[in-house]
Amino acid sequence: MPHGIDISGESCRGCVNCIKACPTEAMRVIRGKLKIIEERCISCGECLRICRHRAISLKETEWDSVVGKRPTLLVTDPALCTQFSWPPDPSILQDILRDMGFDPIFKETALAFDLAALAQARVIEHDSSREFPMISTYCPSVVRLIQIRFPELIPNLSPVESPLETCIDIWRAHHNRYDIPSTLAVPCPARIAMVKKPLGREASSVDHVVSTARVAREILSRNYTPAKPGGALVPNSRWVSWAASGGEARHVRMFETRPLRTLAVSGMRNVIGILQDIELRRLKGVDYIEARMCDMGCIGGIANAESSFLSQLKIENSGFSTDISKKETSVIEDMFNAGIWKMQEPIRPIEQMPLGRDMARAMEKLSELQSVYAELPHLDCGTCGRPTCRVMAEDIVRGEASLDDCIFRLREKMGNLSKEMNVLSKRLVHTMTPEENE
Repeated sequence: MPHGIDISGESCRGCVNCIKACPTEAMRVIRGKLKIIEERCISCGECLRICRHRAISLKETEWDSVVGKRPTLLVTDPALCTQFSWPPDPSILQDILRDMGFDPIFKETALAFDLAALAQARVIEHDSSREFPMISTYCPSVVRLIQIRFPELIPNLSPVESPLETCIDIWRAHHNRYDIPSTLAVPCPARIAMVKKPLGREASSVDHVVSTARVAREILSRNYTPAKPGGALVPNSRWVSWAASGGEARHVRMFETRPLRTLAVSGMRNVIGILQDIELRRLKGVDYIEARMCDMGCIGGIANAESSFLSQLKIENSGFSTDISKKETSVIEDMFNAGIWKMQEPIRPIEQMPLGRDMARAMEKLSELQSVYAELPHLDCGTCGRPTCRVMAEDIVRGEASLDDCIFRLREKMGNLSKEMNVLSKRLVHTMTPEENE
């Protein structure tokens, strides 16, 4: 499975901080160099946050190759609108991006987010065959976490596709143009991975991907002054609220025909905790869960330039309109009935590396794993380059490590060897042993 980060072997110092931060144990430090097990990586960016040596970076498209292809459709995650000193008004940003040579499709983006919110509400209210609470699929890291660690919760995942994909499909259908490349501005490596391996579809509608920080730096470096600072927000800018935790849940409730009980959860530990609660059937009466791997939502993404606290303040003070006209509702309802909001393919579990090819072999390996694990110190220090002793035991059973990789086992072995050498050094051959009488 592709991920959204690059590794610099020259910069990696083998400090093992990243392997301790990874929530899915996808990282190893072997012979002082970082390695990622792709089928375990969820592209959450925790390793990127904690790396002090800049050995990990975003795998984004080179900026020159993006701006060199004109015209280019530009789709932005809502977080981009919050990266500047002016209000998070898409119409302000739209003028600036056009001046830079992009064609931002904010009209279709707003329509796609409205459609996604309405579809979530309709599925909750009318699809009695679904597992509840229904879990948002907007955050790719959350979905991949479920695929890897909580596969039994896959039936709880929403069937609604990401509006960041849908908006491009809507624009191309409206304009009958499929030859213009599209670029997506993203706040995290998870959305980069979404482009390389999309959720619920065979191929992404996005051609290139850049970070919101890169776009923001380009805009700020040109000293743009908004044409209408502090002006009134356009009616359909409510989609920007999805950038902060709780924005999606509020948007979904705008289309409810009966009271919906929703939860908004952000942060890796909180998300894992709520998924465990769902797994144990502790959440009763909850209809919908908006889950974001980053603290405070997408504004907390590692690929942003602005403080997440300032971004949240801007959203809270913006007063996005919750009024939807009958004309807008009619258009959204028609698109909902057409089914363009649905995922094209079902989400499936991500298979992990098996211990054996058949059940008998796997059980034999599992028994061996338990024996190896019992010999390890259970300190989970990470000095072997694995996040835990349990993972170390798995790698040993698979033939990818040895007990000597454990520093404590190696120190014990060297201590025993030193004692043996000390004993042997005192046992001289008889020709060199002096007579006691002399």
